[in-house]
Amino acid sequence: MPELPDLTVVADALHASLTGRPVRSAEAPGPLTVRGTPAELAGLIGQRVESIRRRGKFLLIVLERDEIACNPMLTGRFQLAAPGDKLPTKAAVVLGFGTRASGPPDAARWTRGAAWLPGPGATPEVRYRDPTQMGKIYLRPAGIDRPVPGLGEPDQGPDADDPALTLEVWRERIRRHPGELKNLLRNQAFVAGIGNAYSDEILHAARLLPFRKRASLASEEIDALYAATRATLANAIEVLKGRVPPSFERQVRDYLAVHDKGGQPCPRCGTRITEVKAGGFITSFCRGCQR
Repeated sequence: MPELPDLTVVADALHASLTGRPVRSAEAPGPLTVRGTPAELAGLIGQRVESIRRRGKFLLIVLERDEIACNPMLTGRFQLAAPGDKLPTKAAVVLGFGTRASGPPDAARWTRGAAWLPGPGATPEVRYRDPTQMGKIYLRPAGIDRPVPGLGEPDQGPDADDPALTLEVWRERIRRHPGELKNLLRNQAFVAGIGNAYSDEILHAARLLPFRKRASLASEEIDALYAATRATLANAIEVLKGRVPPSFERQVRDYLAVHDKGGQPCPRCGTRITEVKAGGFITSFCRGCQR
């Protein structure tokens, strides 16, 4: 599942590549993915991209008039390509873009001058591919109140990397949410953007077991969980930046410490990593150094 680090890099790359370009074509080979009408999809053509950003586990494309909200869920991936490149299998939505005079002044620093960045005269495409069609693309035309499940309050808390989510705010918010720590981190109403993989990584970094109850945490453990959340996500973003040029349909997770590495030695203490599956999701942790 694309999580905050994955989608932060995707949003940075697409914002740098597409902002300022007009939509020149809009097709839906997998129409079940699209929440909107064919007329609304066609209505995107001619509108310029004003920004592309991430909110939680959503990618938001803001146009001159309308907006597109993308929720890739488990298997959705994005591809930045030239028009003549082979279309990936199970492509659900394909947006083509025109030329522009220059890139956005607020492009992320790491994208500037990148070799993969389409030039001003290029006409790139973004393909959204989803083999299971679990993800959804919501068209949000101006003047139409189309709700997007999971986006906005009260479904979403602050992004887990939001500068406004200070330690003091974290301490206040965590008191409202009981239950096991892994479920707490994955609860988008608590903080947005963390899923199955990075909840394992954060808890390993904080030396906390995923099945511990929030009520059992000492104050210093609450603070350690905050520090581990911020550091783990920031470090992952830096790693993923180094893996671009963007083939966004391939998810990179080989650098993770414990997630999906059951049976391997813990990189911190050498204990064999435990892996359990509940509800179809893998939970990986170390019994040696997580308490």
